[in-house]
Amino acid sequence: MGTSSETKQGYTFAVLAFLMWGLAPIYFKSLDQVDALEILIHRVVWSVLFIALIIAVKLNWDKVVAVLRQPKLMLMLTVTALLLGFNWGLFIWSVNNGHMLDASLGYYINPLLNVLLGMLFLQERLRPRQQFAVALAVVGVVLQLVSFGSFPVIAFSLAGSFAIYGLLRKTMAVESLPGLLIEAVILLPIALGYWWWLTPSETSNMMLNDWVTNVLLISAGVVTTLPLLCFTAAAKRIPYSTLGFFQYIGPSLMFILAVVFYGEVFSAERVLTFAFIWSALALFSFDSYRSGKAQRRLAAA
Repeated sequence: MGTSSETKQGYTFAVLAFLMWGLAPIYFKSLDQVDALEILIHRVVWSVLFIALIIAVKLNWDKVVAVLRQPKLMLMLTVTALLLGFNWGLFIWSVNNGHMLDASLGYYINPLLNVLLGMLFLQERLRPRQQFAVALAVVGVVLQLVSFGSFPVIAFSLAGSFAIYGLLRKTMAVESLPGLLIEAVILLPIALGYWWWLTPSETSNMMLNDWVTNVLLISAGVVTTLPLLCFTAAAKRIPYSTLGFFQYIGPSLMFILAVVFYGEVFSAERVLTFAFIWSALALFSFDSYRSGKAQRRLAAA
């Protein structure tokens, strides 16, 4: 997959990406005086500017133009843009309204949903351990539904929207940054329209905000884009299966932040669901490790 130096760089980029995603709630919590939709507006607006700057520096405008000339791709990117906007907005709302544990659960569920969608839509075959891992996750959710009469709506909305987004992007011939820029530009008129028509709040007029609030709002573009840049850099340097092991850093940090620092209650229904999801992920990770090891042995033979 590359030299030892490239592999080490890949590990570093992977850790940085998932650390930033896992610690993102601290950033959004520091803006809890701002409405979630208002933060989403800033996330869209400043992401467009930040990504456009990166593409300009990398001289990648030709790749953006090539996508703009393909109506079918633009239609698909409109769908993925709406999914991404929904995911971003719901994550911000979850963090700032005491549902960080639900967000954490959502990103634990995400890799299992990815596997399930791969089986349903990409004709990928599940190995026996993977099938059992998915079954464990389903049992955990069903038990919560039966025992406590509740369904983890926020967790599954986050996991589902991001899993479908990932599935669609996987099937599209669009590179990460040009695609993300176009998605953000598609969301931009909606964001600016809402910003123009929203009922004025204490923070909606940036001219009246203190400089700390404005710096945090403008930083939304960096907070959105920087982890993605690290993630794509890691994906180029290490096997995708290896990269999958790092993805648990994010939800684990969210879980610790929620329980230890922000006082969210780890209730009995959450204990039950998390226990099944964690068991499913442990089995899933073990299977991925064994499979990867077997493939490397075959490649070396």
